[in-house]
Amino acid sequence: MSVRAICPTMRPAERWKCVHVGLNLYHFTGGPCAELVALAVARAAGARAPRLIVAVGDAGRGVLGPCGRDRQVLADYYPGIHVIVPTDEGTRIEPTAALLPQPFQWENQQVQRLRFRATHLPAVRDGSKRVTMRFKDPVQVGPALLVFQSDDEVCLPGRITSTVAKRLDSITDDEAREDGFTSAADILPGLRDYYPDLQAGDEIVIVRFDLDE
Repeated sequence: MSVRAICPTMRPAERWKCVHVGLNLYHFTGGPCAELVALAVARAAGARAPRLIVAVGDAGRGVLGPCGRDRQVLADYYPGIHVIVPTDEGTRIEPTAALLPQPFQWENQQVQRLRFRATHLPAVRDGSKRVTMRFKDPVQVGPALLVFQSDDEVCLPGRITSTVAKRLDSITDDEAREDGFTSAADILPGLRDYYPDLQAGDEIVIVRFDLDE
């Protein structure tokens, strides 16, 4: 079975389309389907947003629909791609969402992790630390696993209760003291221990969290 993945050219002004072909070499131990091979070939050639994919079988089998695994991969990596599929009325072009209307979304099944140095563990456990400031570390309100990094990693179930984005140079002394700083002036040198490139005008996120009982 061979597959063609069609994508826009690297030179859009010329309005060409490039076609990348993959082949499934069947073996009883299994292996990647031709769809996945074609996507890998396309990516290796510089394609980043393939628009259309089709699988064609030998021995007169014609157009074949992607298997469940391939549909999941397409939904994860290329949610905007369309697929040529066989139907009783002939072939039809379908968006991936129509082939897999309720896909398993791996990232949505994961609990976000809020990482700390191990030295913060006692303060988090006794409740004296419930605020942390983060730079380019996306978090959102909801369940979280508080991870304390050391040789013996400790994980505590918790919840992020609020996130507030502010320029570092606009943070007040009261907000600084919530995170254990003496004053707002101490935040920049303190956080640079974690984020060496941090600047006074950068936006950071003040994260409030709780432990689950």
